[in-house]
Amino acid sequence: NVGVPEAGYVSVNVYNILGQQVATLADGYMEASTLGHTVTWNAENLASGIYLVRAITAGKVSTQKLMLLK
Repeated sequence: NVGVPEAGYVSVNVYNILGQQVATLADGYMEASTLGHTVTWNAENLASGIYLVRAITAGKVSTQKLMLLK
């Protein structure tokens, strides 16, 4: 889920451990939501490993580390 405190541009991208962008989960305008918006990552074409998800909303940046296991 991506929390959007105020309506505006939202960008959610996935990067591999080398810093290369491997997926875009959201890129555009979203309405404000206290519950957040759900984004889905289809990683079937990627290898197991560590990935970083970066979300940019209303001037705030959040990064999370994910481990993909297949």
